[in-house]
Amino acid sequence: MSKLVMTHLIEQSPDNRTNLNIILVFVLQQISNFMKNLILLSISLILTACSSDPSQDPITVFTNVNVIPMDSEQILMDQTVIIDGDRIVDVVPSGGITLPSGATIIDGSGKYLMPGLAEMHGHVPPTDPGPDAPDYFDDEYVESTLFLYLSAGVTTVRGMLGYENQLELKERVNSGELVGPNLYLAGPSFNGNTISSPEEAAERVRQHKEAGWDLLKVHPGLSLEEYDAMAETAQEVGITLGGHVPADVGVIHAIESGQITIDHVDGYVSYLRPFEGDEMEEKLTEVIQLTKEHDVWIVPTMALWETIIGAANYEAMKQYDELKYIPEAVKQNYFNFADNPQSAYSTDNPLQHAELRTRILSEMNKEGVKILLGTDAPQLFSVPGISIHRELPHMKAAGMNNFEILQSGTKNVGEYFADWDEFGTIAKGQRADLILLDENPLEDLSSIKDHSGVMVQGKWYSREMIDEKLSEIEAYYAE
Repeated sequence: MSKLVMTHLIEQSPDNRTNLNIILVFVLQQISNFMKNLILLSISLILTACSSDPSQDPITVFTNVNVIPMDSEQILMDQTVIIDGDRIVDVVPSGGITLPSGATIIDGSGKYLMPGLAEMHGHVPPTDPGPDAPDYFDDEYVESTLFLYLSAGVTTVRGMLGYENQLELKERVNSGELVGPNLYLAGPSFNGNTISSPEEAAERVRQHKEAGWDLLKVHPGLSLEEYDAMAETAQEVGITLGGHVPADVGVIHAIESGQITIDHVDGYVSYLRPFEGDEMEEKLTEVIQLTKEHDVWIVPTMALWETIIGAANYEAMKQYDELKYIPEAVKQNYFNFADNPQSAYSTDNPLQHAELRTRILSEMNKEGVKILLGTDAPQLFSVPGISIHRELPHMKAAGMNNFEILQSGTKNVGEYFADWDEFGTIAKGQRADLILLDENPLEDLSSIKDHSGVMVQGKWYSREMIDEKLSEIEAYYAE
């Protein structure tokens, strides 16, 4: 009630006291109604909050751990790393910090925490392989392949050959419905069998972009015109391409056309092999400089390529312990190749070819070419995940030091995928993909094999859990 109205009532009444009482009763009624409504609103809000039952992201804390952040060659001794959901939210010295209540505590005393590794030229089996596919192409093969990657510390896979319905699998894995590494997938291959004209190449690029594939996969067999149509359309719609270098295209044109990764180094080998002596040295210097100028990444896959070109120790490879984790039919295919190692990439002098590949990688590393870790698993004798550990010695033989090798599977990968997410180092805001090790990998790369557990998107998989699942996979394929 306004001051004017109250004054008017008082002036018109013969009994001011009576009028005041009337006014006070009116005001008290209004206040009472207001308070009742306020209380009812408060109760409603409380009930709504209680009934919504919000889920809390899990918090995990690594305590007293030595952190290898991989942003530089250093070790942060005795740290506490706090994970909230799928993110690293803090990395601080262990002294004097109050740990979050209800957190899962992982004691890292005397251990080393590093970012998870990536397989940058891997493969994931099809979920819908069709009626003519081998019998082992089942759900178990898909799920065991994904778990094998994770079990070896591989927390990210760039799948380099897409299949129908595989984007649904990617969503199920990346959402946590299925256990596995983070997946980024190329679509079905562009090659001489799938593309028959520049127009078809351009249209296929648009289809892949619209479908949601992360990049285009290049295989041999494309004509120069088809390749150019693919590359130009890819730039128009905003999707990258990577993989092989078709013979009609050549590595120089592929680099200049914006191919983001050149995998297997075979394009460089084909370019350099006609040259000898000083001329080859000059050409090697030129192509490396061109590679750097165009920000092209290299995925060497050194171990596999020695196998393919006939330069491997096949009898030793037949004894690989990890072969117990794959179907018998796959293992037999490996053995059949080992008994007669012939492929489209076989050469008269495979050892010389292998030496040239090593030389190329060595010079690229010295000159600062961007290198990504990859093995082409599950190709010949490259068991998913575990094949990473077969690749590391080959990179070492090319003159890469331990930090450079680890960087190719961590920080470099995060830089490559910078438009997708933040990961590859241990720092606040990074995706929580981690490996806990008993020993320092900067001193001994083999220590990665003997890890204490792996974290993917903030989910912790202990060594015990991993070993139990590996035993199940072994038993399944031993039947």
